[in-house]
Amino acid sequence: MCLSCGCGDPDDDHGNPDHITWTDLRKASRAADISPAQAADNIRSGTQSLGTPPS
Repeated sequence: MCLSCGCGDPDDDHGNPDHITWTDLRKASRAADISPAQAADNIRSGTQSLGTPPS
């Protein structure tokens, strides 16, 4: 999906580069020398530890 919106299309950023795509996740995982799944888990863990930021 544009991984951040959940639309089901992994590389469609809907014309907005602020959306996180599969390509973004793969690039980040290669930079850290980890799998995309581990990068996603790390992002999930990191956001949970930060709590919900104010709007």
